[in-house]
Amino acid sequence: MTENICTQCGNKHVIIHRKYNGQRLCSNCFKDSIEKQVLKTVKKEKLVTKGDKVLVGLSGGKDSVALLKILNILKEKNIIELEAVTIDEGISGYREEGVRIAKETAAQLNIKHHIVSFKDKYNFTIDRIMEEEMKEKNPQHACTYCGVFRRQIFNQVARDVKATKLATGHNLDDETQSILMNYMEGNVNNMVRIGYKTQSSDERFTQKIKPLRKIPEKEIGLYVLESGFEVHFDGCPYAHESFRMEVGDFLRETTLKHPTMMYSILNGFEKIKPAIKKDYMANKTGLPNGTCEICGEPASQKICKSCKFLEKIHEKIGE
Repeated sequence: MTENICTQCGNKHVIIHRKYNGQRLCSNCFKDSIEKQVLKTVKKEKLVTKGDKVLVGLSGGKDSVALLKILNILKEKNIIELEAVTIDEGISGYREEGVRIAKETAAQLNIKHHIVSFKDKYNFTIDRIMEEEMKEKNPQHACTYCGVFRRQIFNQVARDVKATKLATGHNLDDETQSILMNYMEGNVNNMVRIGYKTQSSDERFTQKIKPLRKIPEKEIGLYVLESGFEVHFDGCPYAHESFRMEVGDFLRETTLKHPTMMYSILNGFEKIKPAIKKDYMANKTGLPNGTCEICGEPASQKICKSCKFLEKIHEKIGE
């Protein structure tokens, strides 16, 4: 029966049926297809050029481990330099395992690895922040704080190590979630920034790239399992409360009935994005690139969002 035959090599041990394109693949052909797709995206979208120093955001989860392993192919060919950074937000019972796996993965590949913790840098953990937030009538979500501080740390480390690109493990699910979320919230400013790479007029921001952008989350999970990579599969305990998780659940349910849905959302957005961006930027009074008066980091206002949060947090926790 053709249902159990790999459409690439004829192997009878099929591990995946891609309903969105009809492919049935054995383990070797599947892993090969993932690596080729990612490297094709890197080349087509010009995400890296020879001599680039790429810093990978390495959480120890499936996406970042897969990304580091695949980009290491380019490192071994002497096309790019590669380093990794792991951020320890201080989430008890969750982050420790990811940090361990990140350290071991980087060591196995002989990749220089940096670890930055919220505790060392800011003198608090995300758990400590949320302990105080939950006392409020309308508590701020953990992702709000986490996102701001993580972005700041990524950019600072990238600048410190003189990286020319900052690679993150955003996959197809992540990107389609972002598109829908920003559309529903009417956040055009964030929407026009979604893409394979960031375009910033401020040279103090290292360009971010997303090589896994066209790979579904489930396929990345299968890729790391079939490759025998150790990864941290547990989800963040704070994520279940987020709007992103609600949108993600909706997309996963819809994709079961309509397998091409996420690709349709991504491809449709790519077609209309230039027009949206052109019209939006033409009617937007852009703020000049400024510098935060407190920390000296890039900011559009006198005080950056990170420093505003830090002041608020230290007032609450008294530290």
